[in-house]
Amino acid sequence: MNKFNLIIISLLLVATGCAQRQQIRYTDYVNPFLGTATLWDSIDLGYKPTRRTWGAEVFPGSSLPNAMVQVSPVTLFRSGSGYQYEDTVIYAFTHTNKGHWNLCHIPILPATGNFSADDYCSAYSHDNESAHPGYYQVFLKRYGINAEMTSTLRCAYHRFTFEEEKDKKLIVDLSTSNERIKDWQITQEGENVFTGFQENSEKMYFYAVSNQAIKNIDSIRGESKSLSIVNFANNKEPLELKIGFSFVSIKNAKENLEKEIGSKDFAQVRSEATETWESLLSKIKVSGGTKKQRWVFYSSLYRSFLWPALRSDVNGEFTDAKGEVVNKGYRYYTDPSFWDDYRNKLILLGMISPDVATDVINSITDKGEKTGFMPTFFHGDHASTFVTGSYLRGLRGFDVNKAYHLILKNATVEGGRPHLMEYIAKGYISEMDIKNPKIETVAKAAVTKTLEYAYDDYAVALLAKELGDGENYNMLMKRTGNYKNLFDPSTELMRGRLENGEWVTPFDPEFPYYEYLYREANAWQSSFFSPHDTKGLINLYKSKDDFEKKVDSLFTIPWGGYEAHNLSGFIGQYCHGNQPDHSFPFLYYFVDKQEKSQVILDSCLNHFYGMGKHQLALAGMDDAGEMSSWYVFNAIGLYTYSPADPSYIISVPLFDKVEFTFGDGTQFSVSKKNSGRKITNITYGGKKVDGYFIPHSDLKKGKELVITTNQ
Repeated sequence: MNKFNLIIISLLLVATGCAQRQQIRYTDYVNPFLGTATLWDSIDLGYKPTRRTWGAEVFPGSSLPNAMVQVSPVTLFRSGSGYQYEDTVIYAFTHTNKGHWNLCHIPILPATGNFSADDYCSAYSHDNESAHPGYYQVFLKRYGINAEMTSTLRCAYHRFTFEEEKDKKLIVDLSTSNERIKDWQITQEGENVFTGFQENSEKMYFYAVSNQAIKNIDSIRGESKSLSIVNFANNKEPLELKIGFSFVSIKNAKENLEKEIGSKDFAQVRSEATETWESLLSKIKVSGGTKKQRWVFYSSLYRSFLWPALRSDVNGEFTDAKGEVVNKGYRYYTDPSFWDDYRNKLILLGMISPDVATDVINSITDKGEKTGFMPTFFHGDHASTFVTGSYLRGLRGFDVNKAYHLILKNATVEGGRPHLMEYIAKGYISEMDIKNPKIETVAKAAVTKTLEYAYDDYAVALLAKELGDGENYNMLMKRTGNYKNLFDPSTELMRGRLENGEWVTPFDPEFPYYEYLYREANAWQSSFFSPHDTKGLINLYKSKDDFEKKVDSLFTIPWGGYEAHNLSGFIGQYCHGNQPDHSFPFLYYFVDKQEKSQVILDSCLNHFYGMGKHQLALAGMDDAGEMSSWYVFNAIGLYTYSPADPSYIISVPLFDKVEFTFGDGTQFSVSKKNSGRKITNITYGGKKVDGYFIPHSDLKKGKELVITTNQ
């Protein structure tokens, strides 16, 4: 072989290697449409639907991690995220989104020709629609407009390409959002600028700059709403809009726009958004697994970092809980969805984006000091778990004493936790005596509250111990066993008590409730919640074998066909489509039957993500990333069984190897040996791990976790 051929071969090998490296783009694995579809199949749901089931309720539009702006299409207002894959028309592109029935600020839609305030939506097709982290595109059939959008932390960039040279218009529907509108305003300022605000539960200001001259802004009225119409002068170029947003003022919205976009063009902003996501997604690199498992994994990782959302401006100003404009030197965020994502998502946030997690704690601490109590969400008091779990995992950058004072106050002073004094006095919360309760009955959800307060007491106790507050540690630890007060030996399930201490009768453990006895669950989906004391829970049963049989029943008694919002996707009575029982697949670990847990985990991972006709549905609501984070953790073989504790329970990962990079740059890896489901050996850094839990502090040492299974 001559020298020339050697050079050619070497160049080809280098080029091949470069091409392979270039192909590994983690953003290319992400499908923002995952979770936008609805399940209609009775087998998938567990019941025969008579109405649209709540899906994951996620949005497909553009956002950066934990950003202020989420620019996304709306196919139906007041419907979760506003976007449903099965819908056929688009009403607007809005600029805030959580994936719940709120937000959707500042709706806009490009248009041409004639339309009315009651008829202006446009048909679209999924054949001409695409989404990518930091980018969304769709063709609006009615108006012949290709709409593209990208975003920064606090700004949106729209590009509208018109098929024909018609009058270019922009519909601005400030009378509508996913919430009730209190007030709104839009004003032209100069040749190519319009500004204003929209107020629902929050007041959001905007400053919009067009690349084309504005002729005027007029309005049209319909039966139910009023639309503002921004009319542009004729121009052959695509219409581009750069919009800055702020929850403080129009002045700040303008400054946000100047600092984050300025003179950048659309391609540059889109590229920077992609690279931001690429940097975050590359924190967890997986090898092996199927193609579907990889795209579900990175789509889930992407979805885990969209909420909480930023609320402070580039100059540091934000509007606090008292409505005052302040600057505290940190980024201010919305409250997390504590009842949902304290279980896993907030821990994942702290592992990969510790700077965001600490500022979220700074934000909720500030709110607590302004309102008197640490924020809560639904049932329980899970800011306690977030604060404690974060601190014990080594996060600093927040005033732990202030945060501790607030979570301790929530646990000891009436006003934070509902029915707290009854809980302290009796050791449980009694349920109301209601005859013939229905699924929708609103009561105290007393069993759920009792079980969750016991766990929250544990979380506060851990931080009390860490900070040297022995008196409160001892007091709270005594309360952590309160869950036992609702254990009914005759049914071996958690059952509500009336005010006089008698059991609630009649008792049907399979019937689900929204707020009676349980929160969005039945007795089976609630009775095994004691992640701080699972061994103590087992001791309430006659034996380990008795407990194992009860857990077998959890996963084998068929769902009774009840149709209830938030409850879908079942393995027996276990409901993966809602959060309350998401730690229950691990219960077999505590009776030395890890392999039985793995069967359930595998079933959840392989069936409940990417479901339905288009493989774009989840078993239930994503709830600000909780469902997605469950997948991320379990796919890599680690889970936050008790998130207040700085440790993780180990399972069999989906992938052959995982390389995990913490936010501070520390790396550890997870490797799987063999393809069985029973774990036969676990080592970390070459040393045997006793049991199935590994401390966070060990992972921070940056070694290899090897999980060996049977063949």
